[in-house]
This record gives sequence, C-alpha cells and structure tokens, in this order.
Amino acid sequence: MKEFNITGTCIPAKHYMVDIKNKLDQMKKLVDKGNYFTINKPRQYGKTTALYLLSNKLSKEDYLVLRISFEGFDKEIYKEQKVFIEEFLLILKDKLELKNEEKLINIIENNLATATNMRKLARVITELTKEEKRRIVLMIDEVDKSSNNQLFLDFLGMLRSKYLASIEGEDYTFHSVILAGVHDVKNLKVKLRADDEKKYNSPWNIAVDFDIDLSFNPKEIATMLKDYRKDKNIKLNVEKIAKKIHYYTSGHPYLVSKIAKIIDEKILPQKENKSWDLKDLEAAVKLILEDKSVNFESLIKNLENNQDLYQLVYELIMEGKKLSYNRHNPLIELGELYGILKNDNGRVKVHNRIYEQAIYNYLSSKIETDLDMTVYNFRENFIKADGYLDFRKILRKFQLFIKEQYSDKDQEFLERNGRLIFLAFIKPIINGQGFDFKEVQISQEKRLDVVVTYLDKKYIVELKIWRGEKYHQEGLEQLADYLDQQNLEQGYLVSFNFNQNKEYKEEEVTKNDKDIFAVWV
Repeated sequence: MKEFNITGTCIPAKHYMVDIKNKLDQMKKLVDKGNYFTINKPRQYGKTTALYLLSNKLSKEDYLVLRISFEGFDKEIYKEQKVFIEEFLLILKDKLELKNEEKLINIIENNLATATNMRKLARVITELTKEEKRRIVLMIDEVDKSSNNQLFLDFLGMLRSKYLASIEGEDYTFHSVILAGVHDVKNLKVKLRADDEKKYNSPWNIAVDFDIDLSFNPKEIATMLKDYRKDKNIKLNVEKIAKKIHYYTSGHPYLVSKIAKIIDEKILPQKENKSWDLKDLEAAVKLILEDKSVNFESLIKNLENNQDLYQLVYELIMEGKKLSYNRHNPLIELGELYGILKNDNGRVKVHNRIYEQAIYNYLSSKIETDLDMTVYNFRENFIKADGYLDFRKILRKFQLFIKEQYSDKDQEFLERNGRLIFLAFIKPIINGQGFDFKEVQISQEKRLDVVVTYLDKKYIVELKIWRGEKYHQEGLEQLADYLDQQNLEQGYLVSFNFNQNKEYKEEEVTKNDKDIFAVWV
C-alpha cells in the first residue's frame, strides 16, 4: 500500500508522488547538452528524489549514471588527497558492482593503489570514460558536506580542467556532472570564512545556471491527489484541494506531502465520512505548526544565527515592508538559500504562509515568555455559555491590559511589538480548541488580519496602526470586503494609537452591511 513520504527519497512504487515529468524533461535537456550544473535548493526540497528519478530516466537511454553522495564522508577523508581519492574511487566501484560493469570495475581496481593525487585521478577518469561507449553522468548529492574544504575544491578544479579540454577534443571525461546541495558551489562566499579569500574564486564556473523550479504548482499537486483518490477511493475535490495546499505551502515539496500525510493518517481515520474538505487542510496546518519538526527547527535556527536576516524577516511579516527582489543582495540571497525568502513577482516575501505562521508563532511566544498576562487572559473568562468565544470581551480585556501595563516609557516597545503582543495575548485563550492564522495585507496602512478558527466558527480581527480618520475609514471598507470574502457578518478591529493624547475607546460600526466592533489601544 502506498503512502505519503516526507523522509528520504520518494519511490513511485511505494509513495504517492507529484508528477514532475516536466521538470525532469528540462533537467534531461541540460544533460543531453553535456552541461555541468548544480541543484542548490533548501533542505527537504526534493533534490535527492529529483536526482533519483532523473537517474532512472537517463538509464533507460544511452547513459551510464553514477549517483553518489558525500553525506557519509568522514572528516578524516579530507585531510589527505590519497585518502579522499581512494574513497571516491571505492564509491564508484560500489556503484559499478551493482550494475555489473566488470570492465570499469577492473579499471578502478588496477588504479586504486597508484591514484594518489588529482592528476592521477584525472587519468583514471579518462580511462573510464574512454573505455565506456555510453555517456557517463556523475551525480554527487550532499556536496555541502565538502564544499568548504580546499581538497574538494581541488577535485572540482580537476573536473573543470578535464571538461574544458574535452570540449576541445583533447581529453575524455564525464559527459555531465551534477552537484546537489543547499549551497551553490559556484559561489562559496556564504559558507567560507572572511579569511579564506583565496577560495572565493570557484573552480566550478563552468556550470550552467539551474533555473528549474522544484516547487509544485497546483496542477502538479493535483496529479498526486488524483493518484491517491483513485487508489484509496476517497472523495475529494482535487482541483480545489490542490489550490488550497498550494495557498498554504507555495508548493514547498516537504510541506505539500506533510499536509497530505497528516490528513490521510491522522485526520481521516477520525472522520465517519471518508472525504477531504478545506477544514481538514486547516486542521493539518495546525498540526504541522504544533509539531517539533527538523524543518521548523532549521528555519528558526537560521534566523537566530543571523540577526540581519532575522530583522529583515521581522520587517517583512510584521511591518509589511516592501522590498524589491535583487539576487545580488547577500541578505536576500542568504534568505533564499535557506528557503525562507522567495522572489514573488519582483518583491521579496517569506516563502510560504506556513513558514510565515511558524515565524509569527515563534515571535509571539518570545513576547509571551517576557510578559505576565495571566491576570488578563485567563481562558475561561472569555467562553460563552454556548462554548464559543466572546470576542468583544477579549478585545476589551486586551485594551485594559495595554492601558494598565504600558506607561509612556514603554511606548517604543509597544509601537514595535504591539501586534505581536496581541497575538501572544490571544494564544492561551484559543489553544486546544482554536487556531489563528495571519494574513499580511500590504497597503499604505500596513494592516495585519488575524483569522481565528475556534470550534467551527471564524473570527476576523484586523490589527492596524492608527493613521487618522481617512485611513480608518479605508480600513473599515477593506475589512468589510474581507468579511464578505469569508462569508462572515461580524468582524473586529484593533487600532494601535501611539499619539500622546490617545483615547482608549470602542465603537460599533456598520459598513457595507457588516458589523464591526472596534477598539483603540
């Protein structure tokens, strides 16, 4: 029985998979041309699976594919050329043995003891590729394990020299070499220390650009869902579900499969009606955000380890900062390298809504641990007799909290963190029964919409900074439109007023037949 896979290589016979035929065809064209290239994508982004599927595709034609990984290489291997070369040749020999390539195995065995430097290794590669009539493709996964090591760079330099000589007809070498890792070895500045200037000029400048998008679009996601629906005889609207999965994930391969896996294995068994709906997606996203995954740990670690990147991401998601995308900006490049940022029609944005939410949750949690709100946000005080939330009471109590706890000296902190404080305030109230999801609305007033799902009801809260009556009226109009999109009649507005003579007040407004309860803090 197939399943959704979120660890390791995806195997078509074992796993429900997105059809990436179009991506593989583009990759094969690069190989057919004899190109050398690097697939540098964030972790858990489908690089290894793409190499596996490409290897299978090439092996059906006039290619001999040698697919290896540097993941298991011990650090000791990089201390001496002879040891590195021996290990590399032994790995090739292992792969050739699986393919019963006796002639090529003999070549390696005959040279194993004497190939003690890069020049002699180059001769072994010449002999291998000259002997073999098929085009040999070398794939090396997890090159990050080696790419900050000078010995590895010497190895790449040797391959580069052979490539240049071969295209002039003066040498034999691999038809194509593909490296895969997080970092692009054409630009090692990200990984190398400042005192390693001599390593900045990469020996891999022969590589062509790899512009193939490994993320999944809605149509590609739909291919996986159709396979699953047919196999399991499950009711689901493939197109609608695929679009919503893409809405949350922006096609991130790990997150796409993770959502599907959670619905199939954790949510569906609890339902009498064996079908998928949009509420299942919300529930799956909630479970993903509560899970302590390596993916999220890496996300937060990469932010904490680079305060400039942390600050940029904070400004993007909390303040609605508009920033033009420029791939030459080192900070943007770093954020994209780690899978945190992306180019969205010329603007820099956080890669996907789930990552945005994970960062929101992390930031608000940091605020929550620094503040004592327990006197104000005790959960039972806000539950009505019917079990639903009394959101007016929540907003009034939040207003009181700000009024009593923040004096003039706290205004700078409040102005910077006010919306995070609100998110931290409501978290204990909705935990267990609810789920809050944020939407940044990039506009002149930089508002932040919070969509709270509690039991089977939704509450829309708009958080904005007070910028005068004109923008307030525009905000009410926008909130009313958003409520209409969500098929809701009631909405809520929190305006943060940082003027010295501000008034803590509330009002009930009807806008475009929508009821809006507003408070000023």
